Parts: sequence; C-alpha cells; structure tokens
Amino acid sequence: MIDHVTFFVRDLPRSRAFYGAALAPLGYAPLYQFPGETTGVGDVCGFGIAPKADLWIVGAGSVAQDRVGPMHVAITATARSAVDAFYRAALAAGGRDNGPPGLRPHYHPTYYGAFVLDPDGYNIEAVCHAPA
Repeated sequence: MIDHVTFFVRDLPRSRAFYGAALAPLGYAPLYQFPGETTGVGDVCGFGIAPKADLWIVGAGSVAQDRVGPMHVAITATARSAVDAFYRAALAAGGRDNGPPGLRPHYHPTYYGAFVLDPDGYNIEAVCHAPA
C-alpha cells in the first residue's frame, strides 16, 4: 500500500493553485505547507483528505528542472460525477485534456476515469471503480 507520493514542480504557487482546484471535487485540499529550510529540498505543499496528506509537491525552482519528468498519478473518486467534476475543475485551473471522462473497459468493465496534464505536464487521473 502506498502511503504518499512526492514529486517536483517548476512553480509551486502555480501548481498549488492547480491541484487545489483540480482535486477539490475528490475531497482533497492543501493541508500542509513547509518551507525549504524545514525539508532540505525546497518548499513543499501536501494535499489530501484531512488529516493526512498523501500527495506532496516540491517547488525546487531550478533544481526541479532536472527532476521533473514523466509521471502518472491516479486519485480514487467515490463516484463518476466526482471524476467529471475533477476533469472540469482541472481544465478550468489551467490543466490540459489528456483523456475526457469515460469508461475504460480495457482496464475493467467499470473503470471510469479522466486524465489531465498539470502545469508541468504530469498525467493526473481521477478514477472511479464502482458501477454506475
């Protein structure tokens, strides 16, 4: 079981705003923010469902340039409507379409997901596994 995921972003304020808006329909919120002096790698922001953050972004400025690369993160949604709301919110927050909400039966019959590229080009997905 994965406890949390951390990745580097080029512009922490931009990415914090994006994730704050895009993940809100999934019940996620920015829960923690720590300065680089505390973390040793850069300013960080943790998102999750209170009280636990399980998605962390690190704004390492020029350091992030070397650490930003291909990545895919999928967040569980409790309903298909939440997947739809995530997709709309992510696009409104500046994300780019990478696969609109819909069934992906090649994964399994009730796999309903949506994919958006964040400001750094990361593939962020919301997925609901429950039947309609």
